[in-house]
Parts: sequence; C-alpha cells; structure tokens
Amino acid sequence: MLTPWLMMVFGLLKVFWATESFGEAAGRFQQDRFAIGAFWLTFSDEEPLDDRFREIAAANFTLVFGPVGVQSVENAKKQIELCTKHDLRIIVLCSGTADSQLPEGPSCWGYRLYDEPGSELFGKLAQRVESLRQARPGRLGYINLYPNYANSKQMGAENYDQYVKRFVEMVDVDVLCMDHYPIFKPNTDTRHRYCQNLETMRKYSLKKGVPFWNYFNVMPFGPHTDPTESQIRWQIYTSLAYGAKGVIYFNYGTPQTFEFPKGGGILRRDGTRTRHWFQAQRINRSLKNLGPTLMQLTNQGVYRIQPTDDPAQVLQPTPLVDLRRTEVDPPHDYLVGSFVHRDGRRAVLLNNYRFSYTAWPTVEFDVPLSQVFEVSQQSGKEVLARDDSPGMPGFQVSLDAGQGRLFLLPDRAATQ
Repeated sequence: MLTPWLMMVFGLLKVFWATESFGEAAGRFQQDRFAIGAFWLTFSDEEPLDDRFREIAAANFTLVFGPVGVQSVENAKKQIELCTKHDLRIIVLCSGTADSQLPEGPSCWGYRLYDEPGSELFGKLAQRVESLRQARPGRLGYINLYPNYANSKQMGAENYDQYVKRFVEMVDVDVLCMDHYPIFKPNTDTRHRYCQNLETMRKYSLKKGVPFWNYFNVMPFGPHTDPTESQIRWQIYTSLAYGAKGVIYFNYGTPQTFEFPKGGGILRRDGTRTRHWFQAQRINRSLKNLGPTLMQLTNQGVYRIQPTDDPAQVLQPTPLVDLRRTEVDPPHDYLVGSFVHRDGRRAVLLNNYRFSYTAWPTVEFDVPLSQVFEVSQQSGKEVLARDDSPGMPGFQVSLDAGQGRLFLLPDRAATQ
C-alpha cells in the first residue's frame, strides 16, 4: 500500500510525465480536422479577398494554400486573418523569409517548403524541417512528394518505394503528401496506379505514425480529360479507403500557363465558377460530415473486389462477410477499406469502384444489423444502418458512381 508521501511523489511524477509528453506533442504539427484543400488560388491580392475566402468556405473547403497574389509576409498575414474569420486553415508560402519572421495565427497550419524534391535534397530538407520546428513549434513544414509515375532520375531512387522510404527515414515530417492524377480514358485507365501510389503512402504513414494527404485532378491538362463529378468522387473516396486524412483539389483556379489551355479548374480565369465549384460543394459537404470520424480511424487494410473475384474470400480480413448481387446488376467492382476506431470499434468503407453507374450490393456484416451504424453524410451523426431496398431479401446498400459509405461495428471482443 502506498503511503501518503509516496502517493504525492507518484502524483507529481504523473504531472511531470504528462507535461513532458504534451511538450513533445506541442513541438509538432497536430492536424485538428480533415483537410479538404484548395490549391493554386489564382485571384490577385487586389480583389475583394473577403468575398473570395467566403466563397472557398461556402464550397466546404477546410484548407487553402498560399500565396494569393504577390508572395509577401504582409499578404500572408492578411490571408491568415481571412482564414481565421471564415474558419479555414492555411499553409502559406513565404520563400526567402527567415523562420523567425514567418507569419503566424490561429488558422496557420504551416509553411510550404518544397514541391516534388529528388532524394538528393532530403538532407537539406531534414535540416529545414527541424529548423522550422524550433522557430515555429506546432507548425507544419509542408513538403509534397512526386507521384509513382515519376522516373528514377527525378526521384533519385531506383523505384518509388525506395524514394518514399528514404524520405521518411531522412526527413522527420509531420504529414506525408504526394500528387497523382489518374487518367480515365476508355482505352487508358490508370486508376490501378493511383491505388498503388496510395498504398505506398498508407504503408509509410502507418510506419511513421503521421497522416497522409494527396492531390487529385479536377481539371483538364496535358493527357488528362476534364473529370466528371463521379470521377472526382472516385478519386476522393479511393483516397479515403486507403486512410488519407486530407485530399487536395488540383486546381481551385485556372493558372495562366501553357499547361492549362482549355477548360478550367473550380474557377475560370476570370474568377467565375465552373461546374466543378458546385460539384466540389456537394462532395465536400459529405466529406466535412465524415471528417470527424475519419480523423479517428486507423487503416488496417484495403481490399479490391474485381468482377471475377469471390467476395467472401477477399473480405475475410474485414467486418464484411459477403457481397451479393441480383442478375440485373453488373458484376462486383468494389474497394473496401478496413479500419479500427480510436475507441476500439471497427469501421469499414465500402466504395463503388465504377464511376459510370451506381451499385446495389447486398451486404452481409459479421454482426447483426442491429449493431451496425453508418456515419451519415448529411449530418455526420452515427445512425442505425438502413436497408435501401427493404422489399428485397438481405440488406441492400445503394452506392452512387464512385461513392463510398462508412459503417461502424462493435470491436471484435464485443462480438465474441
């Protein structure tokens, strides 16, 4: 039995340990919300920026990337203030500014350091990240990596896995990020490579114990077609299945460069909205509602069910037992993300891998339906799972083209 004196000492030690732990965490960036990023804000700093940032928030974005207009500390301060006003977060760009002079504010997540570095730069970037962490504790030193279709000369590595592995071993980052833009053409479908890239990020983010984000395509450029709303949705929900804690639209504006001769991003060059603004608003509304739960999930694995697969075999490691279909429905084509919630419950994200039409799988869980809840994309609340076709045998789930739905189940101990 502890004496009062020992109890007092033990209590003081607990306070000391807690303080030390908090101090270590305070020195590193802590992501406080799911990141829905708007990149490349092409409007000038002479525009009514309050209206512009209000418009970004109205499209349900949560994160913006500077600079806006001329790159300067003063402009960055204004943008931080606007993000605070409109409940946005910002990663600013102030190249050439000393760490001690970088602008700060409650909405400032951090600072852009480098885009797509080769591995020969990792040593210098490691020093830069540490220097920034000392000068601006709690802020993110943001670095974006190449996609897996970069060549070995660009990466400075024999292959992509080696490139990312070397990066996380050398650079003590708080977020992993890459950009990858799949091609959706009928005779050129590179979505499998997008999934491979996400798998690499998933692997090393789990090993490193940090979240990962990724850029995806929302506009025509180079060999890329202008994506439909379902193709945008497919890119986002696929990232979620692999455990992403942030997705970044490329691009919010339409840059005045040779790469973007036609169409537009979310805004045209004249600042008016394209159809993608309204598509993003709809998709992002669901993302914001799913976000608080997504931030509490750790990915356990991702499983692809192709038309020739036996779903029951593929799904064995997941909370799903089987997926069935009626004769009129197309063959199975799904992506399944399996997760554990911070509170010990299990979660599963069931995605429609097709972006051309809806899917209606009959789903069997490994627990009674009375124990299955869905995170509502309309409210963010946990609601009892609802059969979308109660007049048919089994539990049917309707999945829009490219859509995913997130279900929560009891932990394994509770089911035994």
